Amino acid sequence: MAERYSSFESGGRMWLLQRVTAAFLLVVLAFHFFLLHFVHHADEVSFLASSARMEQLSYYSLMILFLLTATFHGVNGVYNALINQGLTGTKRAVVKWTLVAASVVLIVQGVRTANAWAGIGLY
Repeated sequence: MAERYSSFESGGRMWLLQRVTAAFLLVVLAFHFFLLHFVHHADEVSFLASSARMEQLSYYSLMILFLLTATFHGVNGVYNALINQGLTGTKRAVVKWTLVAASVVLIVQGVRTANAWAGIGLY
């Protein structure tokens, strides 16, 4: 059986970052759903209310941090899953750089959307 590399198996820094990002995402989503369902009624939460909150620097920063964390967590998870399935050589490099390019596009578009919602002229 061929030996496969995975940062999850080593218990190293990437393994720890994967777990930390998962915990962060769960906490932020739990907080969001708590506010949505217990503080506000679902029919009272509107796009305009979200836009007003987006103008606050803390909410904007949290959205960007959530975007970066979710992107890292997802891309690192997909990459390691493919490696564990036996992806090697040139295919591995192509997948890696495709995921990096997709991440950059996702982050740029997410920041542009957050800027638009917050009324910041940085597109």
